[in-house]
Amino acid sequence: MGAPLVECVPNFSEGRRPEVVASIVAAIEHALGQPILDQHLDPDHHRSVITFAGSPEAVRAAAIAGLAQAVECLDLSRHQGVHPRIGVVDVVPFIPVRGVTLANCVTLAHQVGQQVSVRHGLPVFCYGEAARQAVYRDLAAIRRAVRTVPTFPTPDYGPLRPHPTAGAVVIGAREYLIAFNVELETDALDIAQSIARELRAAQGGLPGVKALGLRLASRGTVQVSCNLTDVRQTRPADVFYAVAAAAKRHGVRVGRPELVGLVPTLDCTIGFDADTRASLFPDEKILSRRLRLE
Repeated sequence: MGAPLVECVPNFSEGRRPEVVASIVAAIEHALGQPILDQHLDPDHHRSVITFAGSPEAVRAAAIAGLAQAVECLDLSRHQGVHPRIGVVDVVPFIPVRGVTLANCVTLAHQVGQQVSVRHGLPVFCYGEAARQAVYRDLAAIRRAVRTVPTFPTPDYGPLRPHPTAGAVVIGAREYLIAFNVELETDALDIAQSIARELRAAQGGLPGVKALGLRLASRGTVQVSCNLTDVRQTRPADVFYAVAAAAKRHGVRVGRPELVGLVPTLDCTIGFDADTRASLFPDEKILSRRLRLE
């Protein structure tokens, strides 16, 4: 069976200063007691995605350490990026891998949420399976509430107003998710947004897909940025070819797809040709192989 394993994939609002992200990674690794699995920095999103795994106790300590470092060195009031966010640490999900249940990860999320709210004076919203408020099961609903309601919404832990430099944080528990982006060879944001609407499960698109159309100023292009929340029904290849078909109808071509973080298993790579699978999903990008679960 092996020792219990939990995955954590915090998203930090910093993608342009590698040295700052390195300090956050160092804090995580020190608490975790081993190297992280993956990091992804994007200057247009102005976001970094860090992936690590370990025992529940080690992962809890590492998440708290990484969040503390981010609160110390990042300032949301100076942040500009195309990806939605509510804090210097936007979201911290805990995912069961081996010998751990989703309920265990819910407990972990609440333990971390309570501790960081007290330590940093940080409002904490709980999402996914850890949600205490039904409306906040969906991460996007929390972001909308923070951005659009006249008064700051009531968090699950912490103060009733955002931290002056760190904002707020969303912490929760969920199953595996794949973050997968497809660039379009155009600078027309309306086309990317139209394709994103077509893909979204909420609007009758692909099962378990959330999508946004975003501008990539550094490249002079746009991107369809997707989260695949049901990897059993929709794989990255399904998204890529759906984007390609929609882009063709708009008279534009797709660029190379981009994986953010890891995929859970080799099965998630099915649907691409052998060369694309080898380059887009090397062994170090497959969680089950990194953790020797296969």
